[in-house]
This record gives sequence, structure tokens and C-alpha cells, in this order.
Amino acid sequence: MLRKVTFDPEVFFNILLPPIIFHAGYSLKKRHFFRNLGSILAYAFLGTAVSCFIIGNLMYGVVKLMKVVGQLSDKFYYTDCLFFGAIISATDPVTVLAIFNELHADVDLYALLFGESVLNDAVAIVLSSSIVAYQPAGLNTHAFDAAAFFKSVGIFLGIFSGSFTMGAVTGVVTALVTKFTKLHCFPLLETALFFLMSWSTFLLAEACGFTGVVAVLFCGITQAHYTYNNLSVESRSRTKQLFEVLHFLAENFIFSYMGLALFTFQKHVFSPVFIIGAFVAIFLGRAAHIYPLSFFLNLGRRHKIGWNFQHMMMFSGLRGAMAFALAIRDTASYARQMMFTTTLLIVFFTVWIIGGGTTPMLSWLNIRVGVEEPSEEDQNEQRWQYIRVGVDPDQDPPPNNDSFQVLQGDGPDSATGNRTKQESAWIFRLWYSFDHNYLKPILTHSGPPLTTTLPAWCGLLARCLTSPQVYDNQEPLREEDSDFILTEGDLTLTYGDSTVTANGSSGSHTASTSLEGSRRTKSSSEEVLERDLGMGDQKVSSWGTPLVLPLDDNA
Repeated sequence: MLRKVTFDPEVFFNILLPPIIFHAGYSLKKRHFFRNLGSILAYAFLGTAVSCFIIGNLMYGVVKLMKVVGQLSDKFYYTDCLFFGAIISATDPVTVLAIFNELHADVDLYALLFGESVLNDAVAIVLSSSIVAYQPAGLNTHAFDAAAFFKSVGIFLGIFSGSFTMGAVTGVVTALVTKFTKLHCFPLLETALFFLMSWSTFLLAEACGFTGVVAVLFCGITQAHYTYNNLSVESRSRTKQLFEVLHFLAENFIFSYMGLALFTFQKHVFSPVFIIGAFVAIFLGRAAHIYPLSFFLNLGRRHKIGWNFQHMMMFSGLRGAMAFALAIRDTASYARQMMFTTTLLIVFFTVWIIGGGTTPMLSWLNIRVGVEEPSEEDQNEQRWQYIRVGVDPDQDPPPNNDSFQVLQGDGPDSATGNRTKQESAWIFRLWYSFDHNYLKPILTHSGPPLTTTLPAWCGLLARCLTSPQVYDNQEPLREEDSDFILTEGDLTLTYGDSTVTANGSSGSHTASTSLEGSRRTKSSSEEVLERDLGMGDQKVSSWGTPLVLPLDDNA
């Protein structure tokens, strides 16, 4: 009877996890993700490694204590403790993020938590595989061996980079197919091909010896950045809804099966000392992961990660589907059975207790909620009514009785802020400049024509790769999550008999934005770059003549 309600652990990795991970990459909000990319990478890679080794070493001490008091009935090696540290470091704050999304919590906090959870799942998978692959030479297969250690590091880097390449290449191929064919005329076929190409990424990566789940993640990010722009309107809606439904069903099935496994798994090993030690180790590992990294990251960040954000990230370190799937994959030995039982209890506790306390914690830490993220249509509709320039996303706007707000000028502080922005984001500015000038025109229907960005001797190739729609468009196609740009030009608004500009000057009775001076100092690629990044000053862009902004007078 129990066998009828028990699944092969590989079902979770081959069927249930891919749609969950792909949806995470496909639904990623690029603007906020890239604005905090450096911090997210630090938390996901360095933080997960720190958490893994701290938990592993603390649990090794717990195992030694269990051996002294006589509660250890079989072998439990140091590599087993590190493996437990790797699988339990995979965070899955699905409950917290759902509450954040419902309450419209601060977008930067949401981006930090979501980005960390997405990438650290991939890191935890590859890290656990590398620990399993650790095989020292000699009779003692669990002793430290420098050669075996560096071999495991090489395996980690090789698997991760290979999975990343496999996912990105599949996304690029899909983008090229959707661009240079007439698939957009057949939305159903286009949606089916998009789904099959995305799913095939997992199969190809597994067949090549890489990690399919990691490949699917980066395939989703690539598809969202390039392929999504080539799809028809119907296919965009269908693919979003399809993967959202698959993600919802898979996530709920895994959590349902967790409750079932608590009673149907026949080889549970309950050890109170190990369970209590695991909770303490997870708390300490999360603290060592969040607070020191946040301190060092704040040294180079313009918008600091406040203490309330750090406490919330510490509190939101839930464990979920990924930790369960990694733990159930191997339950052959006594140590792995004890890890599986402990992982189940940790997942239940963090989801029920910590997840349920998210809303009170948000109030206690004074974190903003109700921060609406308007759509592109809403921005186009309402941008003439309310304009905020250079607003710090971590600050609420000051009260103002007028129909507009000018929050930053062109003085010395503004110049310093612009230099800080350029210095802190130079590597991403280089990437986005390359992406906008070359990759976007090649893979999508947006961006400048390649005939204007490639050298003259590449003229034939540039004409072949450039979409005819680029020449037809009067302006580059805009992404849904793009920002409006106002470069260093003046912002002039008129209210009543007074005129206010961003640099403090006064003038006529007409509210307008002038971009002519800024266009002499900034190229269009840099403007689009800053719009995509969404970094620094929030700006409004006008591609043509000076823009007249009407203002409602409710007085």
C-alpha cells in the first residue's frame, strides 16, 4: 500500500523541479534584478558557500557530541555533514515572496530575496554534486586530500559554467528561430515550440553530464530577455500563464507530498540532538551569510541595505522544495536518512512558523508595503500627472501640496550621485551597451540597426541579421519593465504663475522637458542602457520635440 503512494525521487528532479525553476527565471523582473545584481551574486554564491561550510562544521561537532553520548548508531562522516550543509543552504522563501507580492512590499527587498533564492538553488545543486564527487586517494576515502578538493572545485566550476552555457545557447537558438520565421502567425504552434525548446534544455544538459535544473534557470532568463520580445501577443500571454500554472501545480504537489512522506517514509531516523543542532546551525549559518556580506556590500552601494532589510532577509531564510528534493534523492545510508528526516522537519517549521510571521515582521521592522509597481500602460497614462526625479527607492516622497514634485536638482550633489552611479555600475554598463548595440538587434526586432553599429566591412552580414522592423520603427522597441529616462537636461514644470526647473531656475508658464542639451553629451545607447538597468536617478525620456506636461489643478 505504501509503495502506491511513494514516488521515485528522480520524478522530482526530472518532472517537478524544471517548471518551478524555469518560471523563476522567466518571470524575473530584470530592472530590479540587475539594479541589485552584484549583491544578489554575492549572497547566492559566496553566501551559500559560507553557509554550507558553517553548517557543515557545526553539524560535524554535533555528530561528535552524539557519538560521545551514545546516540549515533552508524557512521556519519565529515563529507556527510558538508552535504547536509549544501542541501539545507538552498532557500525557498515562496511563502514570504507570495506575501511580499500581495502586500506590494519594497521592490528592492523583493529583488534581493527572489534573486538570491533563484541563484542559490542552482549553487546548492552543483555544490552538493561536487561534495558527492569528492573522492580522496588512499584507503581512507573521507580524509582531506588537497588534490581531491581542487578536483571538486573544478567539477563545481565546470558543471555550473557548462549548465549556464547550455541554457543560454538554447535560449539564443529559440530567439533566432522566432525572429527569422513566421511562427508569430501561428500562436499555438509558437507556444508549443517555445515550451518544447525550453524543456529540451533540461534533457540536453542532463545528457551532456551537466545539471539540467541550472540550465533551465538560465534558459528562462535568456528567453525572457530575448525570445519574449519576438513572440506574438497571444504567445506572450500563453507562455506566461502556462509556466505560471505549471509552477503552481508542481510547487503545491511537492509540498503535499512532503506531508505525505512524513508518514509514509519507512526509514525515518529521528535524533533530537541532531535536529536541535541543525536548527541552531541554520540560524548561525544564515546570520554569518547575511550580516557580514551586507556590511561589505554597503561599502560600495549607493543605496545601502538597511538593518531592517538585513533582519528581514535573515528571517526569510525558509527552506522548501529544493532542499526536500535534494534530501530525498539519496536515502540509502543511515546518515542520509537522518538528513532527510531533519530536512522535512526544518521545511515544515520554517514554512508554517516563519512564513506565518512575515506580515507582523514587516510591520515590526517598518518596511514599506503598498508600493505599487505601475505597468507600462499606467506609466504612459499617468506620467504627466506626477513626476519624481532622482527619488531614492528606499524613501517615501515628502508631502507636497502641488501637483508635481522635483526632488533632485543639477547641483554638486547630483553630479556626485551620477559619478557614483557610473563608478559602481561600470561593468553592467559595458554589458548593456554591448547587449543593446549587438545582441538585441541580432536576436530580436529591437535596438539600433546593425548597419550603424558594426564596422563598414560587415555591411552584408549586418543587413542580413537586422530585422526590417528596425528600419520601420521610429524609435527602438521598449521593454515592458523599462524605465523612463531623463538625461542630464533640465526638467521644467509650471504651476500657476511660477516655473520650477530641476536646477532651480524659473521661466515661462509652460511645463516642458528639454533634452536637447543632454543629447549632445549622451548617446542613445547609454540612454537605453540606463533605462534597462533602472539604476540611479529615475528619469523621463522624450524621443522627439519638447514634451508638454499638463498638470491638474485640484485646488
